[in-house]
Amino acid sequence: MTKSIKLKALSKKTLNKDYKVASLFSGCGGLDLGFVGGFKHFGYKVPSQPFKIVFANDIDKDAIAIYKENSHLLKHTDIVHADIQTINPDNLEDFDILTAGFPCQPFSNAGLRKGVNDHRGTLFEEVFRFIKSKKPKIVVLENVRGILSSKMPDGTNVADEIIRRLQSVESNNGDHIKYDVSQPMLIKASDTGVPQNRYRVIIIAVLSEVGLAPKIQDIHLNAIEFKDQDLTVATVLKYKADLENAKDIWKLSPQAEKLAPYITRSWKDIPYEILPERMKKIRDDMKKYRSPNFYRRFSLDEINGTITASAQPENCGILHPLEHRRYSVREIARIQSFPDNFTFHNVSIQNKYKVIGNAVPPVLGYAIARTCLKIIENQ
Repeated sequence: MTKSIKLKALSKKTLNKDYKVASLFSGCGGLDLGFVGGFKHFGYKVPSQPFKIVFANDIDKDAIAIYKENSHLLKHTDIVHADIQTINPDNLEDFDILTAGFPCQPFSNAGLRKGVNDHRGTLFEEVFRFIKSKKPKIVVLENVRGILSSKMPDGTNVADEIIRRLQSVESNNGDHIKYDVSQPMLIKASDTGVPQNRYRVIIIAVLSEVGLAPKIQDIHLNAIEFKDQDLTVATVLKYKADLENAKDIWKLSPQAEKLAPYITRSWKDIPYEILPERMKKIRDDMKKYRSPNFYRRFSLDEINGTITASAQPENCGILHPLEHRRYSVREIARIQSFPDNFTFHNVSIQNKYKVIGNAVPPVLGYAIARTCLKIIENQ
């Protein structure tokens, strides 16, 4: 039986209008699905929302393929496959909200941490071209928490620089567009109903004449309320075996396959003589290597850790709790809060894991979207 989420009813004004959303760096559509709503999450019906995606874009052909495959859920079919730098925002229709999950790899702890010295790290500047052209009521930026410690070439913190620039943006006609900008909000996805302890930084800018930027408490208040036991690995694995993508499992490497049977919690369970030489060196001097937690395996009564785009069991908690394998594609999709009818076909098995790991969890997206909706309604 489907359970309904108890939330405040939408106003008559809202019911008669779809607010328009432009989505940059859309990925396979996790954040967009959160804005649209109308999907199920572990038996709960997430309400439809009065948002319409009028533009979506990404450069990753695999993410594009999955987005198009699920266009019936996203209610948007013509996602643009192009480098953001080649798109002229003047050619787009006006929109109320601009979302941008700009590339996170340069800021990720799992990446090389090149920050703005990596070409992708400066792509947040592309967002300002769209703001200058369209003057959206709300701008939503999403990234990994590594952005909080990343620096500009002059030493300025990247997040602080983004906030400073958002506070006053010079439009194409020379006017200054003023925004009230939130502090960087470090949100744990499980606090919004996602079965994953995944951290993301959200910055929301609100046009000054529209209202004030939200605080992290507002995101939490607009989130789906789940008890911790509803978000455990056991709940994730409670599904019918005939679900789409349930049998799609990326085989472990020979090394991981050899080590997995010894792992209860992490690589520290593995007998020393079984370890590869590289890991023996680390085990011999744990202090020097800061006690890394390779091959993390979460138990049935825990909330899973972050699923990464690389999906490597050495670096993220992707080992099944009872079987010596990676989680299946459907299982990691559930950990990311994608509904069971959101499917992943037409790309390689490795790229299925990639696009899911790169996505914004839709249930987190829903909390963000509902927060934006209340700001617009109170205009």
